[in-house]
Amino acid sequence: QKVTRSESSQAKKSQHAEEAIFYMNCRAAYLAVLKSSLENIKSKEQLTLVLQQAGRNPSQKTVNKYWTSQTTTLNFDDFCTILKQEKMATKTELLEAFRKLDTDNTGYVLHDELYEVLTMRGERMSRDEVTSILKQTDFNCSGKLDYNKFCDFYVAASEQCCKTAREKLEVDSRLRQQQFGNQTETSSSEGITLPMSKPSPRISRKIDHKVASTKGDSRTPSRPSSAQTCKAAVSTTITMGPSSHRNTKLIEPDTIKEWQWAQSKGCFYLEEDGEIVSHKYKLHLPQRSAVCITIKPLNIRQVEGKSCPWLSVDTALYILRQNETQEHFQLVSFTEQQNKEMFGWKGELGSGVYWLLPFTTGCRLKKEKSPITGEAKLVYRGEDGDLALTKEFRAALLDIFETIDLDGNGLLSLEEYNFFELRTSGEKCDEEAWAVCKENFDMKKNELTRQGFMDLNLMEANDREGDPSDLWVTLLSLGYNKALEMTEACPFVIDVYAEKCKPRIKAMYLEAGSWQLSRAVCKSVRNKGEAKVIGGCENIIIYTYKAGRRITSVIENKSENKVIIHVNNEQSKNCLSNRGLTVFAVEVAPKSMMVSQHVMPLSEQEEWLYSCVHSLV
Repeated sequence: QKVTRSESSQAKKSQHAEEAIFYMNCRAAYLAVLKSSLENIKSKEQLTLVLQQAGRNPSQKTVNKYWTSQTTTLNFDDFCTILKQEKMATKTELLEAFRKLDTDNTGYVLHDELYEVLTMRGERMSRDEVTSILKQTDFNCSGKLDYNKFCDFYVAASEQCCKTAREKLEVDSRLRQQQFGNQTETSSSEGITLPMSKPSPRISRKIDHKVASTKGDSRTPSRPSSAQTCKAAVSTTITMGPSSHRNTKLIEPDTIKEWQWAQSKGCFYLEEDGEIVSHKYKLHLPQRSAVCITIKPLNIRQVEGKSCPWLSVDTALYILRQNETQEHFQLVSFTEQQNKEMFGWKGELGSGVYWLLPFTTGCRLKKEKSPITGEAKLVYRGEDGDLALTKEFRAALLDIFETIDLDGNGLLSLEEYNFFELRTSGEKCDEEAWAVCKENFDMKKNELTRQGFMDLNLMEANDREGDPSDLWVTLLSLGYNKALEMTEACPFVIDVYAEKCKPRIKAMYLEAGSWQLSRAVCKSVRNKGEAKVIGGCENIIIYTYKAGRRITSVIENKSENKVIIHVNNEQSKNCLSNRGLTVFAVEVAPKSMMVSQHVMPLSEQEEWLYSCVHSLV
């Protein structure tokens, strides 16, 4: 029995090793053509290229099998499935095909016969394509093709494609991090660097709008094998009831209505590559006080028959203290208490400056998978021939105005308007340009009114003589789809109550989640979560934290070497991971921590089971 178990174990290890190599080749081939494993294959041509990088030589029939008339995109997961079905041709298979032509078993096929077969039968090649093969002196001589040598050449070329892609992956550290979805935060520094001012990553409003209009890639991180060569493992199982909020209920103080209050709105925006951009805030407290800080999705006007997917998006705030040196800030706490869709924190804060960093897991805010058929109309010409905004577009603009009016006073200041400009064009409006706006559009107290904002968009339509291209670039960058539904953004509202002083909150940046935020998330899970050491590896620790409707796991690597951790959620039920896959791997740098995954229930009305195995590869 021991021998049988040993043989079985060896067989599994061999299988695991093969699968590990397979998925490494998948990632290498994919990233040789596309910038990120989060990016989708968008055409037959791209599909052909990635298959070739994986050592395949797909026929048009093969490509058409996977890219049908209904196909709009294929993600990395789809690509892995295709490669499993479309194996690399072996030398044995190739030889069998040639021997059907070489009935005398000479080891050669006449060029004339090859021309006839390849240009007249099956998926036909052109004479030029066949000639290019037959000109190769390595396997052609005296009007004949040495098909044994040709098969060696073909297999070697296929393997070289895979090898080249893998080497590129190894050399390029940026790609190597992408393949594992790496968001590592080093443990060496206890502080968190102050964020630098920078515009939104989206700076493409004035470039080809056709590129911008291809929004809709699904968020799908790269995936390794569901069973790799694992040295040690640790499993975590948590059962959560429907809408489980126990022990996290947010109870506001009875006297909170008498406390002084400040509020600011903001928004999470989803980028093309799945990255999430949001506002970041400074909070100033003039004296020590008890405070209550909350965040929740902003419930803006709801149109009958239109869904509001952002209302189910999870939100959180990380509270960090700015040091006197202004070089670092320290994690104070985060909003772990919950009241329905609102998350909050109560405690006492000393006087000074704090940073409020909004956060969402990405479980619910992700790329749309279903393509939108048709396109909503934005403008039309009235009986007088003048352009006007449609009722549907005006309604969307009112919602946008409500979202970007951060202080909620019904007007847009230059600062508020510039957040809008940074998001949609990557540029800022200076004082001189704002003065021109004041001359042409309705303003009050040097702030743009709703009507002025409407007229500004109408002017843009008139500038393009009714062409809505630029208007669509604006809408898409703000999370709207072609049906004028906000599906890739989540507006939120932050409320700060202080018992003994007047709090002040101000939006400072609109940018992607920084390493400061990632480190704050990691530290909060390490401080609050359950710690488990991967068996036999005391330097590799998995922290798991549950709060309300979210479970987060963090990997800490205390060793001097990088490690690869294989993550398997196949036994989980009714779960939604921000990774988008049940099985994946992460690379963790030496002396660092990183988020393994965030998990939420697929349906909050049902029980959900989190069952995860972290294994050291």
